[in-house]
Amino acid sequence: MLTHLGEALPLVLNWNMALVMLSCAAFGLFVGAVPGLSATMATAMLVPITFFMDPVPAIAAIVTTAAMAIFASDIPAALVRIPGTAASAAYIDDLNALTRAGRVGRALGISVTASAIGGVFGSLVLMVAAPQLAIVSLNFTSFEYFWLAILGLSAAVMLGTGSILKSLIALLFGLMIASIGMETTSGYPRFTFGVQSLLSGVAFVPALIGMFAIPELIRTVVNREALPPVAPIGNPFRMFEGVGKLLWRSKTNLLRGSTIGTVIGILPGAGSDIGSWISYAVSKRFSRKPETYGKGNETALVEACAANNSALSGAYVPAMVFGIPGDSITAIVIGVLYVKGLNPGPMVFLTSGDQIMAIFLTFLLANLLIVPLGLIAVALASQVLRVPKLALAPLILGFCIVGSYSIDSSASGIVIMLVLGVFAYLMEENGFPVAPALLGIVMGLLVERNFVTSLIKSDGGLLGFVERPIAAGLALLVLVVWATPAVLWLRTRLKATP
Repeated sequence: MLTHLGEALPLVLNWNMALVMLSCAAFGLFVGAVPGLSATMATAMLVPITFFMDPVPAIAAIVTTAAMAIFASDIPAALVRIPGTAASAAYIDDLNALTRAGRVGRALGISVTASAIGGVFGSLVLMVAAPQLAIVSLNFTSFEYFWLAILGLSAAVMLGTGSILKSLIALLFGLMIASIGMETTSGYPRFTFGVQSLLSGVAFVPALIGMFAIPELIRTVVNREALPPVAPIGNPFRMFEGVGKLLWRSKTNLLRGSTIGTVIGILPGAGSDIGSWISYAVSKRFSRKPETYGKGNETALVEACAANNSALSGAYVPAMVFGIPGDSITAIVIGVLYVKGLNPGPMVFLTSGDQIMAIFLTFLLANLLIVPLGLIAVALASQVLRVPKLALAPLILGFCIVGSYSIDSSASGIVIMLVLGVFAYLMEENGFPVAPALLGIVMGLLVERNFVTSLIKSDGGLLGFVERPIAAGLALLVLVVWATPAVLWLRTRLKATP
């Protein structure tokens, strides 16, 4: 990849990229600072705009928006005790405790710097690990890709929050939607009910826009919650005072949080919210003062904030190398890459190495921009938080309709968006997570295509799925992932039995 660095720099260091990244950074900071508007929804709304961009600016727009939105979610968490995204929920009590103590600038200063450092760490790991994994994956066949896809779906179920059974049901719902359209080998139509627009399957972009944006809009209209009063920020230019010393004292926590976030991000279906929860739990477990967690512990903020943004970069490793989304945002990115002709997989590193290297460089730039732009965002936060979400709802709905229609200039995209959006709202209201369903839609055809291809290769025998060493290892890993919760449940029942 270093051989492509000279070719990648002109793709990144130009005025067009600067304009794209700065405008998307402002958009991401705004969305992250408004409680209830998620980073995933922001990136989904950008998809129609990326159709008119070159590949590198298109991905840079999504990367910058997501990085800024994840950081900016800490702003309402600190000021009004409402997390902008789920990633801030793990340490919201510590942020709010510092705010009540009159140290809101200190809290947000820690968030800005730790998020930037964690994001840079994850970006460097991405740049080193992704090409090496791509070399290994050149030896993969349909057997390995089948088990890898199953492993990704399994991780999405097991690592998700809430009930494993509900996550599994949501995943099966997504796989069912993915089966709509022409069968992959024979071309036989399935579940189309005579609708011509469904012959090519359920359009991916309207589905993801509907499943993430529409539920937020419905909740905004239904709940109409009033925002609590905003805490005074004070002089934002003084919020970095003493943060450098704290980061040096907490360098072990900073490294551990960045590492945990990157590793969790690489696991398909995990994402930054799970990364921050796990990092926070590990920090508390090894802390000498665990009783201070939730009461304004600054070390906890350092570790969990670093995990937030490092997980974002880590999620791109399976997305770029195997075409398997690490989280819902990379699921969007995979769709954009396919539209741009950069099909994710090991060959893209050989055929488009300059563009992939340029994309990696945008990760570094986006996370470095968190510090100066984060300072501006904190200064303007009190004004942003006074904007009622209900006033933004018509504008967001308009973006969603335009984005869904623009895929193939058909009203079917709007129908798909609305129908799946209502389904997603009902799922979330009843405790069913949406992310596994989206991963099922994205990876359904990948699983089916590799399963059928493998059956043809093995002449209908199942033994062929575990004959190759890597395939057998992945199959064993899938078995361990599914067996672990069952073993833990059985162990708990045996202990509870008198």
